[in-house]
Formats: sequence, C-alpha cells, structure tokens
Amino acid sequence: MSSQGLESSTASAQDVTPDHLAIAATPKRFGLELQARGDARELAIDGVPLRAIVEAVGTPAYVYSASHIAGQLQALKAAFAGRPTLICYAIKANSAQPILRLLGQLGAGADIVSGGELERALAAGIPGSRIVYSGVGKRPEELDAALGAGVRGVHVESAGELAQLAARARALGVVAPVALRLNPDIDPKTHPYLATGLRKTKFGIPMQGALELALQVARTEGLRLVGLTCHIGSQIMDAQPFLDSLARLRPVIDSLARANISLDYLDLGGGLGIPYAPGDEVVDVASFGRQLVDATADLGMELVLEPGRFLVGNGGVLVTRVIGHKRNDERAFVIVDGAMNDLVRPALYSAHHTIVPAVVPGDVPLVRADIVGPVCECGDFFARDRPIPWPAVGDVLAVLGCGAYAMTMASTYNTRPIAPEVLVSRGRFAVTRPRRAVAELIAEERYPEWLSSLA
Repeated sequence: MSSQGLESSTASAQDVTPDHLAIAATPKRFGLELQARGDARELAIDGVPLRAIVEAVGTPAYVYSASHIAGQLQALKAAFAGRPTLICYAIKANSAQPILRLLGQLGAGADIVSGGELERALAAGIPGSRIVYSGVGKRPEELDAALGAGVRGVHVESAGELAQLAARARALGVVAPVALRLNPDIDPKTHPYLATGLRKTKFGIPMQGALELALQVARTEGLRLVGLTCHIGSQIMDAQPFLDSLARLRPVIDSLARANISLDYLDLGGGLGIPYAPGDEVVDVASFGRQLVDATADLGMELVLEPGRFLVGNGGVLVTRVIGHKRNDERAFVIVDGAMNDLVRPALYSAHHTIVPAVVPGDVPLVRADIVGPVCECGDFFARDRPIPWPAVGDVLAVLGCGAYAMTMASTYNTRPIAPEVLVSRGRFAVTRPRRAVAELIAEERYPEWLSSLA
C-alpha cells in the first residue's frame, strides 16, 4: 500500500487501542508470553517463540499450550473441591489426541456427541466410567458401542430415543444407564446459534413431560435412571444461568425422590466462556464454583460439568503469514495464508478473534483493514475494519482463541489441506498432527471402473 493510502486509513484508527498493545498488558489470559527480541517483543507459548515454531512447521498451523489447558482444568477442579464433581471435557471443542490424553491423565472425563468421539476418548485412555454421551441423534451402532464401553450415562433427548436405547440394551443383554437431558427453557443471553436450552431448539426433553418420562425409565426393562442433565448454551460468563437451570430441574429431582428413585448424578452441562477480545469479561472460577457447590450441597449425588471452550479455547492460536495487500475505494485488505477452512467462526458466528503480530511492535501508526484469506468466498475473513499495525508481506500473525472450534470445524474447502497441530510444553514443541499434502487428499478418492464408458 502506498504512503498516501496509509495516511487516508490511519486517522480513524488512532483512537482505538489495538490488539497488540492491549494483549501486552494481559498475555497470560490468552495463553501467551512476551519475550524480548532486540528493541521489540515477540509472542511465545510455554517458553517457545511462535517464530521458532513457524520456521519449523510453516503456516498456517494450530499451536496449543499444554500448561494453559492443564491450568484451566486445575482451577476448575479446585473451585469444586467442596463436593464430589466429575469434569467431563466436551470433546467437540478440540478432539486432538494429545489434549484428550493430557486432560484424561489429570482426571477429566469426556462429554461426547458421536461414536467417533467415543473412539477418540477411549483411544486417549479415558475410561467409559468417565464418559457421558450427549447429542440429539445417536445411531443404533453408536448406542451399542457406548453400552459396550460401559459409559457413565447415555443422555437421552426424546421418548423415541429412549425406546431405541431400551431395545438395544435388551438385544445386548445389558442394562443401559440413562440420564434424561431436560430443556429448562433458559436463555443464556448468548449468540442464537449457541443457545441450546430454549424450547424452540432441537435439544432436550420439555419440562412438562420430564417427570413422566423419568418414571417410564424406572419401569422399563433394560434401563436404569442414573441422572438428569441439561445444557443451555455457550459463552456463559457467570453462574446465574446454571443456577436458573438447577431451579427448573429441582421439582423433577424432588418428585423422583418422593417416588424412592435416587440419582447418581446431576449434569448441569458446560458452556463456560472465555475472553476473545482484550477487554472481554473473564469468568471468576472460584465464585462460579462456590455458588454451584452451595446450591447443590443438599443433593446426595455427584455433580457433572461439561466444559469445552473454557479449558482449551485460549490455549491455542492459529499462526498465519501475510502473503499480500490490496486496497479499493472502500477497504484496505491484508491477505494471509490462513482461511475460513482453518477457522470458520468469524464467517459462521461473526465471531471476534484477537489478532496480533508474532513480533509485537510498539506504538506505531495503525491502519483499519480487513484480514482475509485466499478462499473464494466473501465470508473468508478473520477480521473486518480492524485497526492494526500495517504488516509487511512475510510477517506472521497470531489469531488468538483458536484452541476451541477451529481445528474441529476445519475443512479441505478449495482443496486446502488441513493445517498441522503443534503442542508446546515447558520450552519444547512437537508436531502432533502433520500437514497433509494435496496428493494425499487426491489419493483418498476412487475412480469407478465404469467412469471411462461415460466419456
């Protein structure tokens, strides 16, 4: 971009604190460190500069901090030390085997929503006794696998699913552990796509039919009612929506107790949020735990929680390299080699992700620009109208908050191989999932013998 172009787009950006300066005040919140590099500072994770990782593995790439993820779990466990609590990590947030193994070794269980996630959890060493199986649609073979693995509970979401589970249990000669997922019709005040506890969503059993269905479980051969569960949404920053859900579930719990039906656990779901922007609110974990411990103190059952994003979200970054610039009458564009197939959240949710140069400059002129990828879609952007220090071609940017719902939602759109994953711990890093080659993608496809006859 010419100096004239820079001048025309910097004035309106000067009154905004840019991401790189805001992050400098609270890098640990995002799983980062700042290391001196001459007159500048550079981003590092667990003692390893991002620059060193990029030199070894290229861009784009996902980079995860083992210490941040472990620290998030330990903080949550400490907050609930006052009562029996099982933390079941929601695998859908990030299903990388090293992360599952790390969390499992630290005592976490798993919240799964598919047969594939069941296999991942078991492969990572998480036993079936610490796995709960959620999800609105489960195939018969998935139910069979879950029962065979001895999962802690199958979270049933409809009368039809309950009948199917009973049939599979009888066929296998086992008793299925059932937890009914109730829909408490609680609005968590989050993005509409993330609000799963409202009556208009596909999730859960309506409250008005919950007790009748629970009593039906108790009467059905091959089933045992082990719990009640709910999950109302994501990016929740305090305990109140969980307390509201508990209040809605209380009458069902009390009615079951009067019918001499005891429960093993109460699962209040997940959804704890993280800060995506420097000024975002941070969950007060100690207060959150204290409020839920106090609210459930009279319940003689285990509490189960299903955090996902909270544990891993700010434990990961997507590193991407600037490959070009562009400007038209409306916008300035920074073109990077990462794209919506690597991180779809901005396109899907209009989600904000903080973006910081890997080598952090000081107080320099800012330019308002869109940070976009090379994919052939207008939705292929990481940020719009974002004030940033104008980067040079070849500079590396770090897109923060990519430990959750980045790799797990990635695709090979535009025949772009999925980026590699890197795990960092105590000054060491390793590629835990290599970058695939285009030739490997093509090799997966098969030509039917009759294709040539169609020409």
